[in-house]
Amino acid sequence: MSTMTDDAQRIEKSVWSDEDLRKNPHLDDEKASKVREMFGAIAHRYDLNNRVHSFGRDQAWRRTAVREAQLRQGDVVLDVACGTGDLSRAFARAGARHVVGADFTPQMLEIARRRRAIRGGEIEYVEADAQALPFEDHSFDVVSIAFGIRNVTAPDLALAEFYRVLRPGGRLVILEFARPRSALIARVNDFYGSVIMPRTATWLSRDESGAYHYLPRSINTFLDRAEMVDRITRAGFAAVTQRAMTFGVCVCYRGVRTSG
Repeated sequence: MSTMTDDAQRIEKSVWSDEDLRKNPHLDDEKASKVREMFGAIAHRYDLNNRVHSFGRDQAWRRTAVREAQLRQGDVVLDVACGTGDLSRAFARAGARHVVGADFTPQMLEIARRRRAIRGGEIEYVEADAQALPFEDHSFDVVSIAFGIRNVTAPDLALAEFYRVLRPGGRLVILEFARPRSALIARVNDFYGSVIMPRTATWLSRDESGAYHYLPRSINTFLDRAEMVDRITRAGFAAVTQRAMTFGVCVCYRGVRTSG
């Protein structure tokens, strides 16, 4: 049986070529398969790189997402693009009655399931695409997605699915990277994200997929904060808010499904 490390070593050439990343990766016809292969390649060092390259702030961002969800007794949570389950476990610790973590990368789910077995919690993990969720209408009180909406081929389809599976009164919480509005901070962040981080993260993960070169390019070519709020609103959500964190490097968006 192959291991995740074997899967990572099996990639002999970059998933994302230099030519791919000179263009807008969100317009790549093979984006979905490339994203899945990329995350499969870096799964074994994903959490370590998150901690190191966010200077530990990724955990604080997830705690903010849990607070923004305003959990109520008996709530059922769907954590989309759950990866290795960091946010799913945070919801379980915060008192959610049941948490479903969904991701379309098997290697990520393998780690999430192993950590659930070690640490406990009322969590189940399923392989699923954010654009075609295998759940009935009105199944959840909270839907979250942390640093995943940018990796979806069609974000509007995913937002429509989030709306569909939420109950009336249900809350949507999205964590996503953004470009800081301060010109000075944006320049510093661009240098860190495009020069320093790709090199150190690639070395730390021994990655050959190009994942950490894709990351800054995918942020800089994705929807800006105003566009994100507009897309969430157009999907049907009300009371849409945004909370910038860490000088605007990360933003927590929140919306509420109000109709039946």
